[in-house]
This record gives sequence, structure tokens and C-alpha cells, in this order.
Amino acid sequence: MRNTYPILLCLLIIISSCPSPTHSKTTLHRDSSLSVEDEDNFLTSPSGIFSCGFYQVGTNAFSFSIWFTNSASKTVVWTAARDRPVNGRGSKISFNRDGGFVLTNIDGSVVWSTNTSSTSAATADILDSGNLVIRDPNMVVLWQSFDSPTDTLLPNQPMTRTTRLKSSIADGDLTSGYFDFYFDNDNVLRMMYDGPATSTIYWPNPEVGVSENGRTRYNSSRLAMLDDNGRFNSSDKLQFNASDAGVVGVKRRLTMGYDGNLRLFSLNETTGNWSVAWEALPHLCKVHGLCGENGICVYAPEPKCTCPPHYEMTDRSDWNRGCKPKFDLSCDQQKIKLVELPHTDFWGYDFTFNINMSFETCRNICMSNCNCVAFRYGLDRKCYDKSALWDGYQSPEFWGTIYLKIPSDLDATVSPTSQSQKLLTLACNTTVIEPTLGNSGLYAERVGKTQWGYFYGFLTAIGVVEFVFIGLGWWFLFRRGGNSSGINEGYQIMRSQFRRFTYGELKKATKNFSEELGRGCTGAVYKGVLDDQRAVAVKRLEAVTQGEGEFWAEVNTIGRINHMNLVRMYGFCSERKHRLLVYEYVEYGSLDRLLFTDYTADSSLDWEERFKIAVGTAKGLAYLHHECLEWVVHCDIKPENILIDRNYEAKIADFGLMKLSQRGAPTEELSRIRGTKGYMAPEWVLNLPITAKVDVYSFGVVLLEMLRGRRILDWEADVKSLIKVAKERLASGDDSWIEDLVDARLSGDVDAKQAETTALIAFLCLEEEAGKRPTMDKVVETLMAADELNHEAFTEVNVESVDEFEV
Repeated sequence: MRNTYPILLCLLIIISSCPSPTHSKTTLHRDSSLSVEDEDNFLTSPSGIFSCGFYQVGTNAFSFSIWFTNSASKTVVWTAARDRPVNGRGSKISFNRDGGFVLTNIDGSVVWSTNTSSTSAATADILDSGNLVIRDPNMVVLWQSFDSPTDTLLPNQPMTRTTRLKSSIADGDLTSGYFDFYFDNDNVLRMMYDGPATSTIYWPNPEVGVSENGRTRYNSSRLAMLDDNGRFNSSDKLQFNASDAGVVGVKRRLTMGYDGNLRLFSLNETTGNWSVAWEALPHLCKVHGLCGENGICVYAPEPKCTCPPHYEMTDRSDWNRGCKPKFDLSCDQQKIKLVELPHTDFWGYDFTFNINMSFETCRNICMSNCNCVAFRYGLDRKCYDKSALWDGYQSPEFWGTIYLKIPSDLDATVSPTSQSQKLLTLACNTTVIEPTLGNSGLYAERVGKTQWGYFYGFLTAIGVVEFVFIGLGWWFLFRRGGNSSGINEGYQIMRSQFRRFTYGELKKATKNFSEELGRGCTGAVYKGVLDDQRAVAVKRLEAVTQGEGEFWAEVNTIGRINHMNLVRMYGFCSERKHRLLVYEYVEYGSLDRLLFTDYTADSSLDWEERFKIAVGTAKGLAYLHHECLEWVVHCDIKPENILIDRNYEAKIADFGLMKLSQRGAPTEELSRIRGTKGYMAPEWVLNLPITAKVDVYSFGVVLLEMLRGRRILDWEADVKSLIKVAKERLASGDDSWIEDLVDARLSGDVDAKQAETTALIAFLCLEEEAGKRPTMDKVVETLMAADELNHEAFTEVNVESVDEFEV
């Protein structure tokens, strides 16, 4: 009996490890079928990555689809007859005796089929690549789903002249939508809105040529592919990489979203959730057709559709149908007036385009044309009169204005004003904004003048009187705009997103700046609540050298930078001596408060949270250094400037010390920018050129502090000795060095590979010579591949060259 116990135990283990009975299989043979009524009757790929079968899309509606088995929402990557779902009873997919692969509905009608009838087709398999293939006995592929994608391209699935990705109509709805990703007739990959009323290309930028967009039309092969490493290459020279490119084994998909944006996703197999690893359009309002005819895309603060004043949604359930006017427009000029929509444009549908035209002339052109519904005019003196209103968007970056025609008996929220008055409404009380013309439109550039400069310029009494009238006009319009009951919801939304706040608004929101969140060298930060109930952090800049320049740098740059690991900016205030920035409120505050608690107490951050914060911070810096429109160096990376939200995502804050430079331009000496003692790279002390590598160095210090759970206070004792000891113990084969380095409060509950990778990256980032430090995109790639350590790279760290220096 004693000898039988191990046998019985083994049998119990074997029995318990057997899967519960299902009808899943890897292959479907001729003369067999899958029924919609048997929810466990489906195909699975050899490694279980993909499943293929009936996927529920409605109460009693199903589609024959392929999906990621282990994703949280069973993400669908391909569907047969996506616009013709079948009944939940009696429908089936049959592999007929003649080789045909056929989807039939409850009444037996054929909904979809392959072209394999009357062939030697023998098997249907779903591969680990996500490709459903029908093959003959010799394994020759007769049909494959890769040849007819729906909205998703999988790794190693070719994009050809005959294939296109078509979006779904809505989130969670597999029905065909209005956005296409395809090779155009000129061999260029493009995205197009193909709606019921109009079609228009919106990516790459249609306002410039093919070569200006970095593409070529001269390669007619029309072939593109996403590889296993997260790199996309196309015959038209389109190339992009996932943020985790190079990490082996990551499940990825390139999907044309229902919102018209093309995104590359990476799967977190632990949680089953997807993260965006690349996207074609960081600013979603650049998508055409998103809000339909007459609709306007605004940021409030996320992209949102709205209608212009005195317009309403055509269909409350579908923004693609846009907005319709609540009035009939007369052709009589006496019965028409204008609504001013600042920072707004509608793309295309121009009757005429005129340069160097006065506002009055532009206005008269539209008013005298019964078919003109609006016109655009800006400080660039360009006039566009519109026959229709499509692809509307509103952004503080755009310095033109739409003047919308409405009947005179309706409330015109803001009347058209002269160019001088518009300058006042756009400017802050103590500064003016002057326009500069660029190749891609009109931009605003802050100049060091005050409104008193206007008095100096107007040497006559007439000039003084004119200025007074302008000021009174602005005051009247501002007061009226604040009290008008006729402003509809759409106009309110356009005014409430990224914008200029008044000092009074922010004083009220912060309860007279009563709750201080933190204080730095550029000023204090206070918690506030806006009128729309958004919690915000208000940074009050006080007594800062070059503070005004830093302020405008933040406003002009951060306002158009958007990344999940960067603090979002909602707006600003510049009113007399007051200069304030309004940011999103991040719940858990700064990293230093969570990390540097009493060292004798338990740590408030476990290892998983620390590593997640490290990766997020690296991704945010990589975006600033390599991906955003302008090259941004933060110059003050430290735990106090890394904020943590409730999901323990890192968000980099405080760009008050940053320096902007055109990508690829020569590096300038930034003599006025300084970081924080202990986090500053040697370049500052040695008066060497400042590059993005100063942030890499600071990030290395932060990584070590996150590993150890305490401040790096002394370079000689804390860093140089750590590197030396680590190298010696690694050379001797002793891997226990990392245990002595990691925060003892974690009680050994640490992923050893991640911790070792983090330490080695930190040491590499702390190289004295900037050129030997890795770039932040390489840091992200290495952190994401924490199981693949490169010890050879670490041994190249020259400890002897890391000399002690004074900060």
C-alpha cells in the first residue's frame, strides 16, 4: 500500500491537469463543420495564441472571426462578411466535400465562401501567425485570410496593392466604417475618409507634397509589412517602430481604428490589455470626416465632436452624420450676420483662395455669394470662402478664424472685429502677440513688447483715440462673452479646452491658492477645481530669472505635446504680473513622496510598481527626445518632477527648465539652464555642449534611487563604489551583488532579472562621457526586454574614468 500512494498521487495530478472537455481543435477537415450554437466548437492555433470561430457581435448575431485568445476582450483581427452577421441558431461554417469553405445562415443561405470549391482542399488551420489557411494534401496554401484583411494587419502579413485596412464603424462594432488605409494609385500609403457624402485623404499631410512627407511614388511594388520586432517598412519609404521595438515575443497588431487613426498595439500578456506603441496622428482632430459635415473636432481636453453655434447633431447616435443648421439662410445680405469662431478651420471646399486681402474685402466676397456658408480669415491676410463645412477642427495652434453666416435675427455670440481687436483678444494683458509666416501656416511668436509700445508707435492723438476704442471694444466683447446666455454647448466646449485663463478664474479655482501641492525653484503648485469640475494643478511662477521666457516656452510647446507619460497641460494665464500654468492633477503626487519615506518603515512602492514607473519615465523621455515635433531637453529630471497617477503610471512634469531646438540643428550652449544638485550631468560643470544626454544621466541617478529606496547623496561613496563593486562581483560570477543593492524594505520580493537590468542601465546612463550613454529609446527597448541582459555592454563602463567632481 505504501508503494501505491505515489502512483495514486501521480494519477490524481495527471487527471487534475487535464483540460475540461471542449470541442476546440487545431484543424478542420473536409466534410466537417463548426456550429454557432456550440460556443466551445472553434479552432485554436498550435500555441493557443489565436482562436477562430463564431464571435458574438449582438444579442443574437454572430460573425465568423479570428481573435487573440488571451487578450482581455478577445480582440478580433479578422472577420468574414463583417457586414453580414449570422443568426445565433442554425448558422455554421462548413468545409464541404467539394473543398468549399462556406458560411451559411439559419435559412441555409450562403453568406460568405472561399474560392476553393472543386479543388483538392484538405484542411483548414489557424496558424500561430493569426493566418487562417486552407491547404491541399501537399500543404500548398489554396486560400488564406492574410490576403483579405479587415481592419488589422498582423506581423508578417503583407500589405499589397490589392489589400486595404478598413476601420470598424464604432468601438466594439465589427461593421465596416469610413476610414481606409491603402496603397494609392501613385504607390503611396495613405489614409482616407470615405464617407457616404464625401471622400478625402488626410494622411500623410495633404497640404504638402509626397517628398515633403518623406515618401516616394517611384517604387511601384506597393509592398509593406510589420515584422516580428515591431518595425514597419513600406515600399514608399514609410517606416516606423513600436515603442518596444526589438523586444522578442511581444504580440502586436496594426489596426485602423474606428476613429480614423492608425495605431500599433502591443499586448501585455499578464493583464491581457493592449498599449499603444505607435500612432500615425498624435492629434486626432487632424482626422477628416471624424465629426461629419459642419461638425468641429475640439480638445476638451480629449478630442470631442461639437456643433457650431445654431447647429445641432443630425443624428444623436452618429457623429459621422455631422451637424445641421437650425435655420434657413437668406440670400439677402441685410438679413445675415456673422459668428466668429477663433482658432477654427474647415478643410477644403474653398470657392476661392486670396492672398493679402483685407478683412472687409474677404467678408464682402462671401456675403455677396449666396452659396458661401462661411469664410476663413487670419492674421496672414489669407481669405478662403467656403461652399461647405467639412473636417472642422479647433486648436490654439491655429491662428485663423472662421466667420459663419447666420440669420441676423439669431444671437451672434461674437461679432466680427477688426484685426487689431483680434490681437487684443488673443494677447495677454501685458504683452502682444505678433504673427510670423511659415511654410505650413500662421504661427504666433511672443515678442518682448508691452501694450505701451502701441502708444509709443501712435504719436498722434488719432492713434491714442483708436487704441482707447480698441480697448473698450475688447472689454465689451469679453464681458458680453462671459454673460451671454445665447452661447450654445458647442461654442462653450471650444472656449473651455486648452486656453488662456483669467487670474480671477484660477484664484477662485484654487480657493485663493490655499492648498499647496509642492514648491520648486520656479514657483509653487496649488490644487484647484475648475468650473467644469476638473481637478487641476496650477503652477504659479514667481520671482524666476528668465521666467517669462520659460513660461512662453512651456505654453508654446507643452500645449501641443501629448503622451501618456507626460503631464497634460490645460492652459495658462498671463495677466499683469501673474504668470500661471494649468496642468492635469495627478493623484498620488511626486515620486519622492512615495519613495523616500522613513527608511525604517515599509516602503509604499513594491518592486512591480517601481519598475512600471521606471519604464513609464523612460518612455516619456524617449518621446521628448525622439518623437515629438521639437527636440525637447527637460534638464531637471528628478523624483520631484515625476508624478504618479492612481494606476502607478509615471508622468513627467515641470518643463520650466527645458530648452527647445530644431531636430538635427547644431547644439547650443544653454548657459542659463541648470538642473538640481545630485542629478546634474558633468557637462554642466565642464561647460560642455548640452544635449539630451543630460536627461539620460539624470535618469540614471533616478533609477539607482528607485533601486535603493534612498537618495544618492555622495558621488564617490554611492555611485563610483557601487559600479566598481558590481563589476568585480560580476567578473567573479557572483550574482548576489544585486541583492545588496536593492531596497531592503522590499524583503527580497523583487524580479531579479528586472532589477539587474535596471542597475546595469543606470550604470550605463551615468557614464561621464555623454557619447557613451545610451539614448532613451534604447533604454526603453532594454527595459522592455529585461530578461535579455547584455553583460558585455555593462563591462564597457569605464569606472576609472568616472572621476569625482563638484556640483
